[in-house]
Amino acid sequence: MDDRMRASDADREALTARLRDHYAEGRLTQDELDERVSVALSAKTFGELRSLTTDLPGPAVVPPRTAARPSWGGPPPWRRHYHRRPPVPLILLIVLLVALSSSGGWAVFGFFQLILVFWLAMMLSRIAIGLAYRRRHRYR
Repeated sequence: MDDRMRASDADREALTARLRDHYAEGRLTQDELDERVSVALSAKTFGELRSLTTDLPGPAVVPPRTAARPSWGGPPPWRRHYHRRPPVPLILLIVLLVALSSSGGWAVFGFFQLILVFWLAMMLSRIAIGLAYRRRHRYR
């Protein structure tokens, strides 16, 4: 980062907090702390802030800033794995229901039997998966 760039209030406050930590650890005297804090609070550039910690150990007090990532306009990070799908199965179900109801009552009855069997199979598989999960994670 360029030492001629202007420092923000947050940068100055972070540096003064770090100087207070060095004072608490015994690396600075009270007079040195007062002098460095007053210089830090009146500093305008990163170069002035860096010069206050050159003789102190530890990470750089003013980390280099990274370029902001361009926003792609998508959902927030906590929702990126969710994808909204079009309701194709619902549309197909309605079309199938209309087609079966126009052909006669027995076809609709058979269709609902198939749905019932499918639902029962899904519920039983869900119960089996839940039991296997509990058995696997019981003693963790």
